[in-house]
Amino acid sequence: MTKITVRNNGSLFVEGDDVTIVDAAGQPIEPAKRPFSLCRCGASEKKPFCDGAHNRVGFQSVCTGTPKA
Repeated sequence: MTKITVRNNGSLFVEGDDVTIVDAAGQPIEPAKRPFSLCRCGASEKKPFCDGAHNRVGFQSVCTGTPKA
């Protein structure tokens, strides 16, 4: 199972072995380690992966889920 956690004011934390990331041309991009985080702030120098830049730039975003009916 793959689990993606939206971190408040931070990255998308990705857990699981069955995850494939590809670039716009369809070429695979391998994370340096697993689990890994994907950048949401746009300031990472390791895009699409997070390098903690959200802390430096003061990125703010809080996402909440929608309860299941």
